Amino acid sequence: MKNLFLAFLALWTISCATKEESKSLPRIAIAGLAIESSTFSPATSDVAAFRTREGADIFSYYPFLDSASVDRGRAEWFPALRGHAIPGGIVTREAYEELVGKTLDMLKANLPYDGLFFDIHGAMSVVGLDDPEGDFIIRVREVVGYETLISTSMDLHGNVSWRLAENSDLITCYRMAPHEDALESKQRAVENLLDRLESGKGKPAYKAWIPVPILLPGEKTSTRIEPGKGLYAKVDPVTKNEGVVDAAIWIGYAWADEPRNHAVVMVTGDDQTAVKESAEYLAKSFWDVRNEFEFVAPVATLDESLNMALASDKKPFMISDMGDNPTAGGAGDVTWTLTEILKRPEFKSANGPTLIYASIPGPELVEKAIAAGVGGTVEGIAGAAIDNRFAPPVMLKGTVEAVKEGDGAADVEVVVKVGSVHVIVTKKRKPYHNEKDFTDLGLKPREADVVVVKIGYLVPELYDMRGDWIMAQTPGGVDQDLERLGYKRIRRPMYPLDKDMADPDLTAKFVPLSGSKK
Repeated sequence: MKNLFLAFLALWTISCATKEESKSLPRIAIAGLAIESSTFSPATSDVAAFRTREGADIFSYYPFLDSASVDRGRAEWFPALRGHAIPGGIVTREAYEELVGKTLDMLKANLPYDGLFFDIHGAMSVVGLDDPEGDFIIRVREVVGYETLISTSMDLHGNVSWRLAENSDLITCYRMAPHEDALESKQRAVENLLDRLESGKGKPAYKAWIPVPILLPGEKTSTRIEPGKGLYAKVDPVTKNEGVVDAAIWIGYAWADEPRNHAVVMVTGDDQTAVKESAEYLAKSFWDVRNEFEFVAPVATLDESLNMALASDKKPFMISDMGDNPTAGGAGDVTWTLTEILKRPEFKSANGPTLIYASIPGPELVEKAIAAGVGGTVEGIAGAAIDNRFAPPVMLKGTVEAVKEGDGAADVEVVVKVGSVHVIVTKKRKPYHNEKDFTDLGLKPREADVVVVKIGYLVPELYDMRGDWIMAQTPGGVDQDLERLGYKRIRRPMYPLDKDMADPDLTAKFVPLSGSKK
């Protein structure tokens, strides 16, 4: 009987300990919206532009939080809504309110929270609303309160306004462009949050914010080359300073016209002197190399680019159609470049140099191509349905080479051969990031003479595939010639628009702790 009692007592003790352990795990929510929005494009982004994940589906986006991961077991997780869109035009107010409203309702359902992982991009623009991420986080705070620690993760091409900084307790961003460390950065944001909750340290005592009056495109600030490479190499060592939790440099987003659009340095930590000195060191390092930023690849006019490509024996010769890059916020349907290519006599014959063009939206032409079938002839217009400022819709008449249907009715692509140009026509705009995007359509990009892609700097797979590469200065909503954009609302002076500006004040400004003014 005594042994039975002892066994029962042991089981009861284990059960209580297990319950206590479960009870002690921090409760952490997940929410966020991510998009780059060009205000210099006539395009708009609605709810359908966003790929949203809700509830447990969010975990599929974060491999470091899968069911077997260590971090997953460190907390009770309450994922709300995380939305992501291909960069595009300004977000409609209706779409923003719908997505934010749904997020807030989902957050209300599982209150209270010890922490929240706020996963955003930082370059969203919304009709009639400055600083949407700042507005979003304030509305999140109204639901979760100020006892909840918020850890914000961002793209380095995002913008950090004062109110976003104030309402974030922890904040970080990518340290690589192209963003090969995106998931690593998100994991760092989560683990910083978990560490502060588990240790009981809570909110870092100090947040230093330094606006740096520089506004440069990503194509000039890649971390593949100097000075971006060396500048961002200074960030991680700073985080090892005693009393520093994290440090980050934001390049900012060049294709939106708001006062918050500029570079920023932020450092968080518990030692005031270390935080201040670390932030000022990074800000000064950035300002000191401002004149050294150059395009990550050679740049030329389109005609010059095509001439170089045709004279080269390196295949494929990649040409970036930069001005309408949908991965930076371009409408993706500017026809100017394709129109100019089709004018060239070299491509008039079917036996001319092989050129692949990726891509142009043309839903009606896609339907005609499907009806004609592979091998059939098709004729119709494509592009310029949204952005026709530089050229009208392009007339394509050629042979249907491929038809590929995707996950939905809108995910259909066809290849139409016009002369020696293989034009990828899509139902909706689509960026082309890897070789499989081409080979799935029966195309052989490595064997092509020229591959023209609506992109800025080449993403890793395209970069590795290139024989040679040049970036063409083409028109569009993300024009690389910033002086042609016509800014009216950004803060001035701003480098490089004001090249002879005086050195700015790069003294660290300490951001109040979230809720300290409430």
